[in-house]
Amino acid sequence: MTDYTTLIDGETWAFIERTNSHYPPDTIDYTIAQQRGIYDRMCREFFAGYPDGVTVETSAIATSTHDIPIRIYRTPTSDKAAAMVLYFHGGGFILGGLDSHDDVCAELCARTGYEVVSVDYRLAPEHLHPAAFDDVMNAFEWAAGTRSHPILLCGDSAGGNLAAAVSHATRGHPRKPIGQVLIYPGLGGDRSKGSYVTHAEAPMLTVRDLEFYKHIRSGGQERSGDATLAPLADTDFSNLPPTVLITAQCDPLSSDGEAYRDRIVAAGGQATWFEEPGLVHGYLRARHTVGRARASFTRIVDATAALGKGS
Repeated sequence: MTDYTTLIDGETWAFIERTNSHYPPDTIDYTIAQQRGIYDRMCREFFAGYPDGVTVETSAIATSTHDIPIRIYRTPTSDKAAAMVLYFHGGGFILGGLDSHDDVCAELCARTGYEVVSVDYRLAPEHLHPAAFDDVMNAFEWAAGTRSHPILLCGDSAGGNLAAAVSHATRGHPRKPIGQVLIYPGLGGDRSKGSYVTHAEAPMLTVRDLEFYKHIRSGGQERSGDATLAPLADTDFSNLPPTVLITAQCDPLSSDGEAYRDRIVAAGGQATWFEEPGLVHGYLRARHTVGRARASFTRIVDATAALGKGS
């Protein structure tokens, strides 16, 4: 049993307790509608507002079957910036939307100067896999067709999974992404070893939670080998964009970052993995109250800025 009393500091414990007060650990035992209500209320409690100078526009991408809501964040210098960011939010493929990561995207925009476009992809169980993947692919095609800036992919948790899946699917695209920043992503790693074992009962996210989200997203169907569902299932890791993976030590998903980095490097690509000591899944919401999370968010901003400039 991992001793989290020594791994996690007081600031992070305060964040965990505050989160649990709004989003109890047993929330997955509620109905999907109840889970969404609880999650949305929690996100409102942590909302940090917009930085000065950021303008926000909510719009939509039209497809042949439905519209995909998006939110566009810009600064006065975004037109002159090196890149634009497509951001895919976390939430286990069943939670979240434009509001859940609203302030995160606004701050990423303000601190990089890049235009950030947040994508409100369809959620399970109403829309099973590959609905979310199809939506983020459509968002990529929209960006490739309407934006002159190079495209950088960024996502946290479920959104990190989707960002990686887009990178794998667009390797032959003339506007393929110039980089990807994956924040505690779930990439479909081996659940019999690594952090899946040592942090199976971590605060904020457990292996039981992961099994629940996977079952809901896939409708209970076995889809082994599907790289659009689990990018680590791909057999080819060549020609992927330069990648930065940032994971939390106290998170069953952390080993996915290490495994994905190793696969890209072994295929001759560029990838860097940072495992943030003592942090937990979902720590983006702690970036203003926890020193370790604040430092990690700066690392995320710096990585986004660097990849956008081709370095």
